[in-house]
Amino acid sequence: MTSDLDQPDADRREPAQPSAEPDVTATNGAAAVASVIDPVAEATVIDAGEQFAAASVAGAATIEAVASKLVDAGAHFAAAAGASARARKDGEAAPAANETSAPDPVEPADSRIGGERAHDGGTAPVETIVHVLRHGEVHNPNGILYGRLPGFSLSVAGRAQAAAVARTLADHDIALVIASPLQRAQETAEPIAAQHDVIVRTDENLIEAGNTFEGLRVSVGDGALRKPRHWWKLRDPFTPSWGEPYLQIAHRMLAAVNKARVEAAGREAVLVSHQLPVWTLRRFLQGQRLWHDPRHRQCSLASLTSLVYHGDTLVDIVYSEPAGGSDPSVHGA
Repeated sequence: MTSDLDQPDADRREPAQPSAEPDVTATNGAAAVASVIDPVAEATVIDAGEQFAAASVAGAATIEAVASKLVDAGAHFAAAAGASARARKDGEAAPAANETSAPDPVEPADSRIGGERAHDGGTAPVETIVHVLRHGEVHNPNGILYGRLPGFSLSVAGRAQAAAVARTLADHDIALVIASPLQRAQETAEPIAAQHDVIVRTDENLIEAGNTFEGLRVSVGDGALRKPRHWWKLRDPFTPSWGEPYLQIAHRMLAAVNKARVEAAGREAVLVSHQLPVWTLRRFLQGQRLWHDPRHRQCSLASLTSLVYHGDTLVDIVYSEPAGGSDPSVHGA
């Protein structure tokens, strides 16, 4: 597998999408601009970035407050950078300092799950559904960011969530059950596979996102983020600098989906993955920018993001929560 910090090939770059940060580096270079940016703005961004990273990578209960703080701090930082660029290049119009995006669209829950599949005697494209499932709750008494570490199994509640998904999909024509290699994903897949008399297969492309804070406590106010040596990792929330690039996550997840779609043509497949990979895939397919406000992630524990294809064309994305919504304070990325 490629390194977490590897960038995608040039011919697989992310399509142009709206961005909130000004392109000040195109004018004078990042170093020149950084030297004259308001130090108060810079300090505010570092502080907000610490809290944002903790909330986004660990699912902390404070996620509502800190994400909005990062947006505000980012706007302050961007405005300072834009002013510096204008001062160095007289007469040039500065990019917009910030951009407020509308809340992510909410797909109607259960609008197709359990519904009738559309076939037309072979004259219409074959309908195939790929259900991308987030694993259930994880037993994590020490509250660390476990990431790709081995040995983290489902909690009692997580096993009940997996069983609920299996019951929901019992009457579906499931041809494949494929999971991330991590234990929590494999355990979530097992009751679904047993229900349909298939084996759980493994695809490395479904694995959790890489993260440089793996194995550490990252809650706001304690743990790794209190130590200045870690702050440099928070410098770029758009790639992000503390983990696997969002675009790389989207590409590998889409590769797993396409492979399953072809193999399960005319039927359904279940792919078990993790919150950030599932949400990044959905945003990529919806044509949205990949960096995002974590408050608007729609990906509860044991939730289904179902991709409906007619032939090789994606025609619908359906979100549902067979095990119910999850508490945002629950650790279980």
